[in-house]
Amino acid sequence: MTFLYLLALVPVSLALGYWLHPGPVWVFAVAALAIVPLAEWIRRATEQLANRLGGAAGGLINISFGNAAELILAIFVLLAGNAEVVKAQITGSIIGNGLLGLGLAILVGSIGRDKQTFKRESAGRLSSLLILSVIALLLPALFDYTERGIFADPNAASLDEKLSLAVAVVLIVVYAANIVYTFVTHRDVFSSSDEDPPASEGEGEGWPLWKSLGVLVGATALTAVEAELVSGALEATASSLGLSTFFLGITVLAVIGNAAEYLSAIYFARKDRMNLVMTITVGSSIQVALLIAPVLVILSHFLGAPMNLVFANPLELIAIAGVAFSVNAIAQDGETTWFEGLLLVAVYVLLAFAFYFATPVR
Repeated sequence: MTFLYLLALVPVSLALGYWLHPGPVWVFAVAALAIVPLAEWIRRATEQLANRLGGAAGGLINISFGNAAELILAIFVLLAGNAEVVKAQITGSIIGNGLLGLGLAILVGSIGRDKQTFKRESAGRLSSLLILSVIALLLPALFDYTERGIFADPNAASLDEKLSLAVAVVLIVVYAANIVYTFVTHRDVFSSSDEDPPASEGEGEGWPLWKSLGVLVGATALTAVEAELVSGALEATASSLGLSTFFLGITVLAVIGNAAEYLSAIYFARKDRMNLVMTITVGSSIQVALLIAPVLVILSHFLGAPMNLVFANPLELIAIAGVAFSVNAIAQDGETTWFEGLLLVAVYVLLAFAFYFATPVR
């Protein structure tokens, strides 16, 4: 019932943003809070679909719809000319899901349990894709440093864009191949149906398919509207609070854009469905790196605001690499404990401090 009451924030945020105009901080805060109940409805609809389609497919649907808001929010920020904030948002989403989201889910899921288990085959595939993501995002930065710093090539900016487009195409192909590998050629290996409880467990009869899809699409659409309000108030809010847009992009915007994943992961962790938790959290980080970021690069050229994949702040690359190393360490034994969840959250907090004190690239 709490989430039903919080839905009142949706019309309030729309009134503040489009009619009353009380100030950017108010619009930013209320629109951000309004995403929370919408994320809960996305979580409910996703659970219903997961029960019908199986854990892996449900997790894929969850991160796809959850990241739809992320993509739309990034497009609005990009159109405003804040490409570096978009890159910060990409970094924040990768580390937020892989460290904060997974860490919180493990912590909450471990309450009353000594440990939780998941399939090492699936976790190993996710770890491999994370390592690929690190290589793919590190390469354009090293290429840019080589062309600008060593060879002083006057065409470095143009070459950065061409390389970024090439990398984007390869990453999208790999992501598509990953879907085929998981759901077609090796479906029996990655199926987690053995851990999925019946749809009626604890919540009465399951929703019909049309209702699940309708709620999922509707809640995602409203989340996108709220994300647009948040992005519109970004710069003014950052100025009012004495923060950089870089820091807000890598922390606040990323957390807001992925609120659905966090709630879903925590909920399913309490249900002891850790295969689905890994798919939602780590899978979402991978989707951002292998699909959302490349799509943004390609779309940016059609929008007249070209963006490359050169992360000028080395801290962002270190953070993304940190996610890959941390998740790989957690995933090796196929089980988790509360202390491992705490370690993941601690790594995220350390990175957040570094981003808070970092001088933003202009």
